[in-house]
Amino acid sequence: MTIYTFEENNLKPIKSTTFVEAEILERSHLQQAIKNNISVIAPDCLVIAEEYSDWDGSRKRIDLLAIDRSGNLVVIELKRTETGDHMELQALRYASMVSTMTLDLAADIYCKFKQINGDLTFDKENALLEISNFVDVELDESTFGDDVKIILVSPNFSKELTTSVMWLNERNIDIKCVRIQPYSYSDSILIDVQQIIPLPEAEDYQIKAQKKTEERREAKTISQKDYSKFLFNGEVLNKRNLAYEIVKARYQELNEKSYKNLYSDFSQYEHVDGLIIKYEEVLENKKDRYFYEDSKVLIMDNGDRYVVSNQWGKGNIYKLIEVANNFNYEIIDQSKSSVIRSYELDGYLIEQLEDTSILVSKNEEPIKAYPYLVKLGIEHGISATNKFGNKKNTRQLGKDILDKLLG
Repeated sequence: MTIYTFEENNLKPIKSTTFVEAEILERSHLQQAIKNNISVIAPDCLVIAEEYSDWDGSRKRIDLLAIDRSGNLVVIELKRTETGDHMELQALRYASMVSTMTLDLAADIYCKFKQINGDLTFDKENALLEISNFVDVELDESTFGDDVKIILVSPNFSKELTTSVMWLNERNIDIKCVRIQPYSYSDSILIDVQQIIPLPEAEDYQIKAQKKTEERREAKTISQKDYSKFLFNGEVLNKRNLAYEIVKARYQELNEKSYKNLYSDFSQYEHVDGLIIKYEEVLENKKDRYFYEDSKVLIMDNGDRYVVSNQWGKGNIYKLIEVANNFNYEIIDQSKSSVIRSYELDGYLIEQLEDTSILVSKNEEPIKAYPYLVKLGIEHGISATNKFGNKKNTRQLGKDILDKLLG
């Protein structure tokens, strides 16, 4: 974009320049000017820190850190180069680093910032008061920093950067790009400041469009969720509760209740180390990933307490069911409950379902399948063990019997 002077009914272009040519330094000049006039690039923001780097294991510094009227943190990243130099990736890292900042820490930071900038009597109480007066919400730890926003400031932005920013905006990450272009005019440097992403005149529309896209994405995710139900021990269960009931059933069958024995029984499950863990080893932020309620804790004979994972989906529940088959548990996937073949003999009905479950009933009353199948197998010369000498489970033995009886 070109800026012109209007002289004698004529438009005369003003020569653009660069901050390098104009000998304007990024930190000493540009950053100070923006810090002292923050409303130019970030209206309704209060700067609380400059060159912020109070985190462990990193020397990275946030150029400017601010708070908006809603109590959200705002990361402001500056570059005087012509392309932006991957500043969006840098800003995302910074945003993640400050995302856990508390109101108490923000007050400490703002207090130091004010003192460094000359207000030596400014204390933490003043900081909390100024921040509280600035925001438009009733501020406390629960309402502070719900979100982290990003503002990128540069003379120009590469196509790769703007594409990334627009994609992130579509996924509800709030990033703005503000272009600051210097011009040389007489003995002065003029600065043209423009928000280019999102365009101010289209910002409301884009926010509504992003919200609609997000709602559509969430609806699609919900529609793709798996709501499979399983019948086990007379109860219809979802995946997570089925997994718990399988582990609990085996726990109750143990003569000697110990973690070692329970672990051994489920050792064929590939993620057994995360299946059952000690109660005390569950971190505060992982409690929602286990059946942590007192009523569902498994207590071993030595008094140790263990909890069962509640993180189950299609990818792992069927693997656990395969292990449970070795205990001859009858688990029916109700989404695959159609009978694919059956055989009736002397009042007994053997049925194989779509999910390969085997059901046995006598005179239309369900009975325990495995003992009957073992007896029937002996009568028809079908072994209850496989070629390796291992005991077949209900599904394997039932399949072999049906294969022979049905020819």
